[in-house]
Amino acid sequence: MRDWTGEAMNTPDARFLVITELFQPTKGGTAVWFDEVYRRMGGAGTHILTADVPGAEEHDRASPNTIHRLGLKRYPWLRPESLPVYLEFFLKTLSVGWRHPVTQIHAGRVLPEGLVAVRAGRLLRLPVVIYAHGEEITTWRQPRRVKAMREAYCGAQLVIANSEFTRGLLLDMGVQPERVVIINPGVDTERFRPGLDGSKLRASLGLKPEAKLILSVGRLSRRKGFDYVMQSVPELVRRGLDVHHAVIGKGEDAEYLAGIRAASAMPERIHLLGGVSADDLPLWYAASDLFAMPNRDIGADTEGFGMVFIEAAACGRTSLSGIAGGTGSAVLDGVTGLRCDGNALASVTEGLYRLLDPATGFGRDCAARAEKRAHREFSWDAVMDLSLIHISEPTRRS
Repeated sequence: MRDWTGEAMNTPDARFLVITELFQPTKGGTAVWFDEVYRRMGGAGTHILTADVPGAEEHDRASPNTIHRLGLKRYPWLRPESLPVYLEFFLKTLSVGWRHPVTQIHAGRVLPEGLVAVRAGRLLRLPVVIYAHGEEITTWRQPRRVKAMREAYCGAQLVIANSEFTRGLLLDMGVQPERVVIINPGVDTERFRPGLDGSKLRASLGLKPEAKLILSVGRLSRRKGFDYVMQSVPELVRRGLDVHHAVIGKGEDAEYLAGIRAASAMPERIHLLGGVSADDLPLWYAASDLFAMPNRDIGADTEGFGMVFIEAAACGRTSLSGIAGGTGSAVLDGVTGLRCDGNALASVTEGLYRLLDPATGFGRDCAARAEKRAHREFSWDAVMDLSLIHISEPTRRS
Protein backbone atom coordinates (compact mmCIF):
# COMPACT_ATOMS: atom_id res chain seq x y z
CA MET A 1 0.00 0.00 0.00
CA ARG A 2 0.95 3.63 -0.40
CA ASP A 3 -0.13 6.60 1.63
CA TRP A 4 -1.31 9.99 0.34
CA THR A 5 2.25 11.17 -0.09
CA GLY A 6 3.00 8.25 -2.40
CA GLU A 7 5.41 6.56 0.00
CA ALA A 8 5.23 2.83 0.64
CA MET A 9 3.39 2.02 3.86
CA ASN A 10 2.79 -1.22 5.72
CA THR A 11 1.36 -1.87 9.14
CA PRO A 12 4.57 -2.09 11.23
CA ASP A 13 6.08 1.05 9.66
CA ALA A 14 2.98 3.24 9.53
CA ARG A 15 3.80 6.75 10.75
CA PHE A 16 0.74 8.53 12.03
CA LEU A 17 0.53 11.47 14.40
CA VAL A 18 -2.66 10.83 16.38
CA ILE A 19 -4.25 13.59 18.46
CA THR A 20 -6.86 12.27 20.87
CA GLU A 21 -7.83 13.35 24.35
CA LEU A 22 -9.55 9.98 24.81
CA PHE A 23 -7.14 7.06 24.94
CA GLN A 24 -6.62 4.13 27.25
CA PRO A 25 -6.41 3.64 30.17
CA THR A 26 -9.27 6.17 30.10
CA LYS A 27 -12.49 4.16 30.07
CA GLY A 28 -14.96 4.32 27.22
CA GLY A 29 -15.53 2.88 23.77
CA THR A 30 -13.77 5.68 21.89
CA ALA A 31 -10.60 5.36 23.97
CA VAL A 32 -10.57 1.61 23.38
CA TRP A 33 -11.15 2.08 19.63
CA PHE A 34 -8.09 4.28 19.13
CA ASP A 35 -5.84 2.15 21.30
CA GLU A 36 -6.81 -1.12 19.62
CA VAL A 37 -6.58 0.19 16.04
CA TYR A 38 -3.34 2.15 16.28
CA ARG A 39 -1.45 -0.54 18.16
CA ARG A 40 -2.26 -2.72 15.14
CA MET A 41 -1.67 -0.11 12.42
CA GLY A 42 1.60 1.35 13.57
CA GLY A 43 4.68 0.73 15.69
CA ALA A 44 6.96 3.22 17.43
CA GLY A 45 6.79 5.46 14.37
CA THR A 46 3.17 6.26 15.22
CA HIS A 47 2.99 9.06 17.80
CA ILE A 48 -0.06 9.43 20.08
CA LEU A 49 -0.70 12.83 21.72
CA THR A 50 -3.15 12.30 24.56
CA ALA A 51 -4.09 13.20 28.13
CA ASP A 52 -2.02 12.24 31.15
CA VAL A 53 -4.32 10.15 33.34
CA PRO A 54 -3.89 7.75 36.28
CA GLY A 55 -2.46 4.42 35.14
CA ALA A 56 -0.96 5.88 31.96
CA GLU A 57 2.62 4.90 32.72
CA GLU A 58 1.80 1.21 33.10
CA HIS A 59 -0.37 1.22 29.97
CA ASP A 60 2.22 3.00 27.85
CA ARG A 61 4.99 0.53 28.69
CA ALA A 62 3.03 -2.20 26.91
CA SER A 63 2.09 -0.09 23.87
CA PRO A 64 3.97 -0.47 20.57
CA ASN A 65 3.29 3.20 19.81
CA THR A 66 5.18 6.27 21.01
CA ILE A 67 2.82 7.98 23.43
CA HIS A 68 3.15 11.60 24.56
CA ARG A 69 1.13 12.46 27.67
CA LEU A 70 -0.05 16.07 28.06
CA GLY A 71 -1.58 17.96 30.97
CA LEU A 72 -4.56 19.30 28.95
CA LYS A 73 -5.93 21.43 31.79
CA ARG A 74 -9.03 23.58 31.41
CA TYR A 75 -9.57 26.80 33.37
CA PRO A 76 -13.18 27.88 34.07
CA TRP A 77 -12.16 31.54 34.32
CA LEU A 78 -10.87 31.54 30.71
CA ARG A 79 -13.06 32.09 27.68
CA PRO A 80 -12.97 29.63 26.13
CA GLU A 81 -11.87 27.52 29.08
CA SER A 82 -10.37 24.94 26.70
CA LEU A 83 -7.97 27.45 25.12
CA PRO A 84 -4.91 25.96 26.93
CA VAL A 85 -5.86 22.50 25.60
CA TYR A 86 -5.91 23.79 22.02
CA LEU A 87 -2.59 25.53 22.52
CA GLU A 88 -0.86 22.54 24.13
CA PHE A 89 -2.11 20.17 21.43
CA PHE A 90 -1.10 22.59 18.68
CA LEU A 91 2.44 23.21 19.93
CA LYS A 92 3.07 19.51 20.59
CA THR A 93 1.71 18.57 17.17
CA LEU A 94 4.10 20.98 15.48
CA SER A 95 7.01 19.76 17.61
CA VAL A 96 6.42 16.07 16.87
CA GLY A 97 5.58 16.75 13.23
CA TRP A 98 8.81 18.64 12.63
CA ARG A 99 11.06 16.21 14.51
CA HIS A 100 9.66 12.91 13.26
CA PRO A 101 8.90 11.60 9.74
CA VAL A 102 5.14 11.24 10.23
CA THR A 103 3.06 11.16 7.07
CA GLN A 104 -0.50 11.86 8.30
CA ILE A 105 -2.25 13.57 11.21
CA HIS A 106 -5.29 11.79 12.68
CA ALA A 107 -7.71 13.51 15.08
CA GLY A 108 -9.91 11.55 17.49
CA ARG A 109 -12.66 14.18 17.53
CA VAL A 110 -13.48 17.38 15.71
CA LEU A 111 -12.91 19.65 18.74
CA PRO A 112 -10.36 20.35 19.95
CA GLU A 113 -8.32 17.72 18.13
CA GLY A 114 -9.65 18.13 14.59
CA LEU A 115 -9.31 21.90 14.45
CA VAL A 116 -5.75 21.61 15.79
CA ALA A 117 -4.94 18.92 13.23
CA VAL A 118 -6.21 20.95 10.26
CA ARG A 119 -4.35 24.12 11.23
CA ALA A 120 -1.14 22.27 12.10
CA GLY A 121 -1.47 20.16 8.97
CA ARG A 122 -1.34 23.27 6.80
CA LEU A 123 1.98 24.26 8.34
CA LEU A 124 3.42 20.75 8.26
CA ARG A 125 1.99 20.05 4.78
CA LEU A 126 0.43 16.81 5.99
CA PRO A 127 -3.00 15.31 5.18
CA VAL A 128 -5.53 15.12 8.01
CA VAL A 129 -8.04 12.44 9.03
CA ILE A 130 -10.79 13.28 11.56
CA TYR A 131 -13.09 10.79 13.31
CA ALA A 132 -16.76 11.77 13.66
CA HIS A 133 -18.96 10.10 16.28
CA GLY A 134 -22.32 11.83 15.77
CA GLU A 135 -23.10 13.11 19.27
CA GLU A 136 -20.69 16.02 18.98
CA ILE A 137 -22.43 17.31 15.86
CA THR A 138 -25.93 17.13 17.35
CA THR A 139 -25.10 18.53 20.79
CA TRP A 140 -22.47 21.22 20.11
CA ARG A 141 -24.83 23.75 18.54
CA GLN A 142 -23.32 27.06 19.72
CA PRO A 143 -22.57 29.18 16.61
CA ARG A 144 -18.88 29.48 17.46
CA ARG A 145 -18.50 25.71 17.84
CA VAL A 146 -20.46 24.97 14.69
CA LYS A 147 -18.19 27.32 12.74
CA ALA A 148 -15.08 25.64 14.18
CA MET A 149 -16.44 22.16 13.44
CA ARG A 150 -17.23 23.09 9.87
CA GLU A 151 -13.71 24.47 9.36
CA ALA A 152 -12.17 21.29 10.73
CA TYR A 153 -14.37 18.76 8.92
CA CYS A 154 -14.23 20.59 5.59
CA GLY A 155 -10.48 21.13 5.93
CA ALA A 156 -9.69 17.44 6.43
CA GLN A 157 -8.71 15.19 3.54
CA LEU A 158 -10.75 12.34 5.06
CA VAL A 159 -13.48 12.11 7.70
CA ILE A 160 -14.27 8.73 9.24
CA ALA A 161 -17.93 8.48 10.29
CA ASN A 162 -18.94 5.77 12.75
CA SER A 163 -22.34 5.17 11.11
CA GLU A 164 -24.55 6.08 8.16
CA PHE A 165 -26.38 8.46 10.49
CA THR A 166 -23.17 10.34 11.29
CA ARG A 167 -22.27 10.47 7.60
CA GLY A 168 -25.57 12.23 6.94
CA LEU A 169 -24.79 14.81 9.62
CA LEU A 170 -21.42 15.50 8.00
CA LEU A 171 -22.95 15.99 4.57
CA ASP A 172 -25.46 18.42 6.10
CA MET A 173 -22.48 20.43 7.41
CA GLY A 174 -21.10 20.75 3.89
CA VAL A 175 -18.42 18.04 3.90
CA GLN A 176 -17.89 16.69 0.38
CA PRO A 177 -19.32 13.14 0.05
CA GLU A 178 -16.12 11.73 -1.44
CA ARG A 179 -14.22 12.76 1.69
CA VAL A 180 -16.45 10.78 4.07
CA VAL A 181 -16.09 7.04 4.70
CA ILE A 182 -17.92 4.86 7.21
CA ILE A 183 -15.89 2.73 9.59
CA ASN A 184 -17.83 1.25 12.49
CA PRO A 185 -16.19 0.77 15.88
CA GLY A 186 -15.02 -2.74 16.70
CA VAL A 187 -14.94 -5.20 19.55
CA ASP A 188 -12.37 -7.49 21.16
CA THR A 189 -13.68 -10.83 19.89
CA GLU A 190 -11.31 -12.75 22.16
CA ARG A 191 -12.72 -11.09 25.25
CA PHE A 192 -16.33 -10.91 24.07
CA ARG A 193 -17.15 -14.34 22.69
CA PRO A 194 -19.82 -17.03 22.92
CA GLY A 195 -19.53 -19.93 25.32
CA LEU A 196 -18.58 -17.97 28.45
CA ASP A 197 -20.08 -19.19 31.74
CA GLY A 198 -22.40 -16.65 33.30
CA SER A 199 -24.16 -19.13 35.61
CA LYS A 200 -22.65 -17.73 38.83
CA LEU A 201 -23.82 -14.23 37.96
CA ARG A 202 -27.32 -15.51 37.22
CA ALA A 203 -27.30 -17.31 40.56
CA SER A 204 -26.23 -14.11 42.31
CA LEU A 205 -29.53 -12.56 41.19
CA GLY A 206 -31.54 -15.57 42.36
CA LEU A 207 -32.68 -16.47 38.82
CA LYS A 208 -34.28 -19.83 38.10
CA PRO A 209 -32.71 -21.79 35.20
CA GLU A 210 -35.71 -21.05 32.96
CA ALA A 211 -35.81 -17.32 33.77
CA LYS A 212 -34.99 -14.77 31.07
CA LEU A 213 -32.53 -12.00 31.87
CA ILE A 214 -32.60 -8.71 29.96
CA LEU A 215 -29.28 -6.86 30.26
CA SER A 216 -28.64 -3.14 29.76
CA VAL A 217 -25.15 -1.62 29.84
CA GLY A 218 -24.16 2.01 29.51
CA ARG A 219 -24.07 5.42 31.12
CA LEU A 220 -27.21 5.98 33.17
CA SER A 221 -28.62 8.65 30.90
CA ARG A 222 -32.25 9.25 29.90
CA ARG A 223 -31.55 8.76 26.21
CA LYS A 224 -30.44 5.16 26.77
CA GLY A 225 -34.05 4.11 27.41
CA PHE A 226 -33.30 1.89 30.39
CA ASP A 227 -36.32 3.35 32.20
CA TYR A 228 -38.76 1.94 29.65
CA VAL A 229 -37.16 -1.50 29.81
CA MET A 230 -37.63 -1.47 33.59
CA GLN A 231 -41.25 -0.41 33.18
CA SER A 232 -41.85 -3.21 30.67
CA VAL A 233 -41.05 -5.98 33.15
CA PRO A 234 -44.52 -6.32 34.78
CA GLU A 235 -46.26 -6.50 31.38
CA LEU A 236 -43.79 -9.14 30.13
CA VAL A 237 -44.49 -11.21 33.24
CA ARG A 238 -48.22 -10.79 32.67
CA ARG A 239 -47.68 -12.22 29.17
CA GLY A 240 -46.14 -15.34 30.67
CA LEU A 241 -42.40 -14.62 30.68
CA ASP A 242 -40.33 -15.21 33.82
CA VAL A 243 -38.18 -12.15 33.15
CA HIS A 244 -35.66 -10.06 35.10
CA HIS A 245 -33.81 -6.89 34.10
CA ALA A 246 -30.23 -6.04 35.12
CA VAL A 247 -28.72 -2.60 34.52
CA ILE A 248 -24.95 -2.01 34.55
CA GLY A 249 -23.61 1.53 34.60
CA LYS A 250 -23.17 4.77 36.46
CA GLY A 251 -24.40 8.24 35.61
CA GLU A 252 -26.66 11.17 36.23
CA ASP A 253 -29.87 9.10 36.12
CA ALA A 254 -28.96 6.76 38.99
CA GLU A 255 -31.51 8.26 41.40
CA TYR A 256 -34.16 8.50 38.68
CA LEU A 257 -33.82 4.80 37.84
CA ALA A 258 -33.78 3.86 41.52
CA GLY A 259 -37.09 5.71 41.85
CA ILE A 260 -38.59 3.77 38.95
CA ARG A 261 -37.52 0.51 40.55
CA ALA A 262 -39.01 1.52 43.88
CA ALA A 263 -42.32 2.39 42.21
CA SER A 264 -42.43 -0.83 40.18
CA ALA A 265 -45.00 -3.51 40.96
CA MET A 266 -42.13 -6.02 40.73
CA PRO A 267 -38.97 -4.36 42.11
CA GLU A 268 -37.47 -7.76 42.96
CA ARG A 269 -37.13 -8.42 39.21
CA ILE A 270 -35.12 -5.23 38.54
CA HIS A 271 -31.42 -5.24 39.47
CA LEU A 272 -29.42 -1.99 39.44
CA LEU A 273 -25.83 -3.25 39.56
CA GLY A 274 -23.86 -0.02 39.23
CA GLY A 275 -20.39 -0.46 37.77
CA VAL A 276 -18.88 -3.90 37.28
CA SER A 277 -15.30 -4.98 36.63
CA ALA A 278 -13.96 -5.25 33.10
CA ASP A 279 -13.42 -8.97 33.66
CA ASP A 280 -17.04 -9.52 34.65
CA LEU A 281 -18.65 -7.56 31.81
CA PRO A 282 -18.38 -10.34 29.17
CA LEU A 283 -19.75 -12.78 31.76
CA TRP A 284 -22.80 -10.58 32.28
CA TYR A 285 -23.51 -10.72 28.56
CA ALA A 286 -23.19 -14.51 28.81
CA ALA A 287 -25.55 -14.54 31.77
CA SER A 288 -28.22 -12.67 29.81
CA ASP A 289 -30.73 -13.75 27.20
CA LEU A 290 -31.18 -10.38 25.50
CA PHE A 291 -29.46 -7.00 25.43
CA ALA A 292 -31.65 -3.90 25.49
CA MET A 293 -30.87 -0.24 25.01
CA PRO A 294 -33.97 1.25 23.32
CA ASN A 295 -32.35 4.65 22.87
CA ARG A 296 -34.26 7.83 22.14
CA ASP A 297 -33.29 11.42 21.46
CA ILE A 298 -33.38 13.78 24.43
CA GLY A 299 -33.21 17.22 22.90
CA ALA A 300 -30.11 17.18 20.71
CA ASP A 301 -28.52 14.30 22.64
CA THR A 302 -28.48 11.13 20.55
CA GLU A 303 -26.69 7.79 20.15
CA GLY A 304 -24.10 7.85 17.37
CA PHE A 305 -23.58 4.07 17.08
CA GLY A 306 -23.66 1.97 20.26
CA MET A 307 -20.62 -0.28 20.72
CA VAL A 308 -22.43 -2.20 23.48
CA PHE A 309 -24.68 -3.76 20.85
CA ILE A 310 -21.61 -5.24 19.16
CA GLU A 311 -20.21 -6.48 22.47
CA ALA A 312 -23.49 -8.29 23.10
CA ALA A 313 -23.54 -9.68 19.57
CA ALA A 314 -19.98 -10.99 19.88
CA CYS A 315 -21.15 -12.92 22.95
CA GLY A 316 -23.99 -14.43 20.95
CA ARG A 317 -26.80 -12.17 22.14
CA THR A 318 -29.44 -10.34 20.14
CA SER A 319 -30.38 -6.74 20.93
CA LEU A 320 -33.26 -4.29 21.10
CA SER A 321 -32.32 -0.73 20.12
CA GLY A 322 -34.25 2.42 19.43
CA ILE A 323 -34.75 3.97 16.01
CA ALA A 324 -33.02 7.21 16.99
CA GLY A 325 -29.45 8.10 16.01
CA GLY A 326 -27.01 5.71 14.37
CA THR A 327 -27.91 2.44 16.07
CA GLY A 328 -29.20 1.04 12.78
CA SER A 329 -25.56 0.41 11.85
CA ALA A 330 -25.09 -1.68 15.00
CA VAL A 331 -28.44 -3.51 15.06
CA LEU A 332 -29.88 -4.67 11.75
CA ASP A 333 -33.64 -4.52 12.22
CA GLY A 334 -35.22 -7.95 11.88
CA VAL A 335 -31.84 -9.55 11.15
CA THR A 336 -29.56 -9.28 14.19
CA GLY A 337 -32.17 -7.80 16.51
CA LEU A 338 -35.00 -5.28 16.53
CA ARG A 339 -35.29 -1.50 16.54
CA CYS A 340 -38.25 0.10 18.24
CA ASP A 341 -39.68 3.52 19.01
CA GLY A 342 -37.75 4.35 22.15
CA ASN A 343 -40.22 7.13 22.95
CA ALA A 344 -43.11 4.66 23.33
CA LEU A 345 -43.30 2.21 26.23
CA ALA A 346 -45.64 -0.07 24.27
CA SER A 347 -43.15 -0.31 21.39
CA VAL A 348 -40.31 -1.17 23.78
CA THR A 349 -42.42 -3.83 25.50
CA GLU A 350 -43.49 -5.40 22.21
CA GLY A 351 -39.91 -5.50 20.93
CA LEU A 352 -38.70 -7.20 24.09
CA TYR A 353 -41.51 -9.76 23.91
CA ARG A 354 -40.85 -10.62 20.27
CA LEU A 355 -37.17 -11.29 20.97
CA LEU A 356 -37.87 -13.31 24.15
CA ASP A 357 -40.92 -15.28 22.99
CA PRO A 358 -39.77 -18.94 23.04
CA ALA A 359 -42.61 -20.03 20.74
CA THR A 360 -41.19 -18.39 17.62
CA GLY A 361 -37.41 -18.81 17.95
CA PHE A 362 -37.04 -15.37 16.34
CA GLY A 363 -34.72 -14.04 19.03
CA ARG A 364 -32.54 -17.16 18.86
CA ASP A 365 -32.15 -16.79 15.09
CA CYS A 366 -31.30 -13.08 15.44
CA ALA A 367 -28.67 -13.94 18.05
CA ALA A 368 -26.98 -16.43 15.72
CA ARG A 369 -26.83 -13.88 12.90
CA ALA A 370 -25.61 -11.16 15.27
CA GLU A 371 -22.76 -13.34 16.54
CA LYS A 372 -21.62 -14.27 13.03
CA ARG A 373 -21.69 -10.64 11.87
CA ALA A 374 -19.82 -9.36 14.92
CA HIS A 375 -16.94 -11.79 14.52
CA ARG A 376 -16.74 -11.31 10.76
CA GLU A 377 -17.08 -7.53 10.48
CA PHE A 378 -16.30 -5.99 13.86
CA SER A 379 -13.14 -7.66 15.15
CA TRP A 380 -10.37 -5.12 15.71
CA ASP A 381 -8.35 -6.75 12.96
CA ALA A 382 -11.25 -6.26 10.52
CA VAL A 383 -11.60 -2.60 11.58
CA MET A 384 -7.84 -2.11 11.17
CA ASP A 385 -7.88 -3.64 7.69
CA LEU A 386 -10.75 -1.39 6.60
CA SER A 387 -9.03 1.65 8.11
CA LEU A 388 -5.84 0.94 6.18
CA ILE A 389 -7.74 0.61 2.92
CA HIS A 390 -9.23 4.08 3.30
CA ILE A 391 -6.27 5.98 4.71
CA SER A 392 -3.75 4.44 2.32
CA GLU A 393 -5.19 5.68 -0.96
CA PRO A 394 -2.50 6.40 -3.58
CA THR A 395 -3.61 9.97 -4.25
CA ARG A 396 -3.91 12.73 -1.73
CA ARG A 397 -7.34 14.30 -1.40
CA SER A 398 -7.09 18.02 -1.71
